[in-house]
Amino acid sequence: MQLFNSRNTDYRSPTGAVPFETKLHFKIILPRNLRCSSAVVCLKDDKFGDTNVFSMFWCGMVGDDHEAWECDFEADHVGLYWYHFALDTCYGRRYIMKGYGGEGYLSMTDHDPRFQLLCYEKDFETPSWLPGGVMYQIFPDRFYNSGKTKTGVYPDKKMQEDWDTIPDWRPNEHGIITNSDFFGGDLKGITMKLPYLQSLGVTCIYLNPIFEAYSNHRYDTGDYEKIDPVLGDEEDFKELCAEAKKLGIHIINDGVFSHTGSDSKYFNREGRYPGNGAYNSTESPYFTWYKFIEWPNIYNSWWGFNTLPEVEELSNSFNEYINGENGIIRKWIKAGNSGWRLDVADELPDEFIENIREAVKAEDKEALLLGEVWEDASNKESYGSRRQFLYGKSLDSVMNYPFRDAILGFLDCGDGRDMIEIVLNVLENYPRPVIRSLMNHVGTHDTERVLTLLAGERQNGRGREWQANTKLTPIQRDYGLRRIRLASGILYTLPGVPCVYYGDEAGVEGYKDPFNRTTYPWGHEDKDLIKWYTELGKMRHACSCLVDGDLIEYGSTGRTMGYIRKDETDMLLCVFNAADYTIRFKMPEEFVGGKLYMGTEADGDELVIPRDGCAFVWAQTPPEPVIAEEEIAEEAESDIAENAAEETETVKAE
Repeated sequence: MQLFNSRNTDYRSPTGAVPFETKLHFKIILPRNLRCSSAVVCLKDDKFGDTNVFSMFWCGMVGDDHEAWECDFEADHVGLYWYHFALDTCYGRRYIMKGYGGEGYLSMTDHDPRFQLLCYEKDFETPSWLPGGVMYQIFPDRFYNSGKTKTGVYPDKKMQEDWDTIPDWRPNEHGIITNSDFFGGDLKGITMKLPYLQSLGVTCIYLNPIFEAYSNHRYDTGDYEKIDPVLGDEEDFKELCAEAKKLGIHIINDGVFSHTGSDSKYFNREGRYPGNGAYNSTESPYFTWYKFIEWPNIYNSWWGFNTLPEVEELSNSFNEYINGENGIIRKWIKAGNSGWRLDVADELPDEFIENIREAVKAEDKEALLLGEVWEDASNKESYGSRRQFLYGKSLDSVMNYPFRDAILGFLDCGDGRDMIEIVLNVLENYPRPVIRSLMNHVGTHDTERVLTLLAGERQNGRGREWQANTKLTPIQRDYGLRRIRLASGILYTLPGVPCVYYGDEAGVEGYKDPFNRTTYPWGHEDKDLIKWYTELGKMRHACSCLVDGDLIEYGSTGRTMGYIRKDETDMLLCVFNAADYTIRFKMPEEFVGGKLYMGTEADGDELVIPRDGCAFVWAQTPPEPVIAEEEIAEEAESDIAENAAEETETVKAE
């Protein structure tokens, strides 16, 4: 019998992160031979460091040799808390601390890991249009070239003539990698391919930066107010947003607000823009945006790259420019976008992110604010402080790198139970509004292509020349295509929203930047893989439980990962076999005879899952049994009488 389990409503109700003013009920079950005389919940406030103690009450026997202690309490304020239990026993002071799977274990010290409780704003809501959908990330220069003539392009930007060549990877004559080659993908090209994206089930497009900049990645913003001429103009963007919405697809932009380019109208080190930037004059209207150590040549820059001068986000001038009524955030929502993804959110001050949220929601309450955070965002620390990303006044949700770690870890010889533990830990820590909008992914512009990562030789620090010339062998590619089906099957069925990095569904491979940013292979896609992703999209839209259903671990062990997604309407059994042999997996009774998705094979009450295979079985959620009011009353009276008898016997024994 467990002492406590933070994920089980028999012990803690409700489980997970909770809205402010939620009454929490805790129960621990102790062996009678501990002879516990006192039990308390110790709740430590992460912000202030104070610990409040809540007394627990003896609530009767559980079986012949265990007893229950219980209490109710509420958190004092919105924030992060840590808790454990302290017991006075016949052996002295003992503690219940956090163990594997949320299970409590008995410890002689309180220095072990504690349980986490996140209390968030009770009015916290996230956009209703994203849950249950499919997101698609596009690196705009590399997706599709509409053929529209490009005008106003910097003359030193190199336009590649061969769509299928790899991006420039060699340094220039000065030994500098400039990222200044372009393939001509544009906004009109994306608009032209909207029907293709709709066929995949896509409901949201996340665009890497589209504003004027010198580089092809555009994280060195030159002008936040202007679309890069290589991509088109503002009218092209408005058309894209409008046509996408007709198909039920929303557009979100990449917001890069921790730094600008040195080659920008704000800094203007290269002198490309008219007027004075901060580099040109201390009287520049943008001078207060930057931190100069010794003006003009020594200044704070992002990770030491002097082409990316860091911005002072809390400068009144910069904050107004970005978040004001006529600022950048609201300008592009008015133009048609449905929100923002914040680049390096953990490098932006909490106050600045809160200001962005205010601007976003003032313009459109249903607009999304998503943050790039690589770790657990509920307890993330950066720059010496705990971040408040998920408290309800900051981000709506985050890029979900922990789920990526779980998926890839499982496929890379990880134990299914250990990998599902990563998932369950996130679900326990994050607010429900955040969970339903998580951006789940296995690859982005910052990582190797997932096909290469799953099947190729590891980079192991080898340079660009090796990466440029190393491709998957036919055997590796065949293996990788099986594994990417596994990865995407997990991606599409975990809580949150799957995000496909453009071309992953077509079998694109490649190592790190710039090889993970090659062009979409129009005309020589892997059509079988595209069909797989298309069917996954259809399954997502068909299953109510994939919108906001609970996840229940089922049968995860060794090279098998299994779970059930379930809501009040339906449920989906998901099983993944990463072993190199076929397995037979016994289904829960309620799934026998259910609908089989994605080529799933069943033999009676068993699923037959080949190596590197998936199984998906759908069933309706059985209705809860209806108990008559008189039965409830009789059961309650019986429980009261039984507890009273047990308590009397206990007192006599003592």
